[in-house]
Amino acid sequence: MKIEHFAVQVEDATAMAGWYETQMGFVTKRGQKTPFPVYFLADESGNVMIEIYSNPAIQTPDYASMDPLILHMAFICNEVPETVQRLEAAGATLLSGPETTPAGDTLAMLRDPWGLAIQLCQRAQPMI
Repeated sequence: MKIEHFAVQVEDATAMAGWYETQMGFVTKRGQKTPFPVYFLADESGNVMIEIYSNPAIQTPDYASMDPLILHMAFICNEVPETVQRLEAAGATLLSGPETTPAGDTLAMLRDPWGLAIQLCQRAQPMI
């Protein structure tokens, strides 16, 4: 089996989808505004998607109050320090890093403008 998508309920799926397209290079593969906003966004490989939706029938988790080690999305990034600066300018908040691990990986943890934790990973030895 392969992962198709990972889904998150958010307050403003339309704005969040636009931010991930502009800032993270994702492409909307499918989107709808009714009966509520839902967007399937593919990463640059085109093999993995995140689903972002705003369903008024369910509660939106308070992502900003969660420890990022409980829930985060990790992205391969070849220019971690530069990307951190760009994402901060676009409304993200830096939580930690950039730092280099004993394995030689460069990591940074941020929150997107909606509070969801995102990690930038430049691996010394790529894992995928």
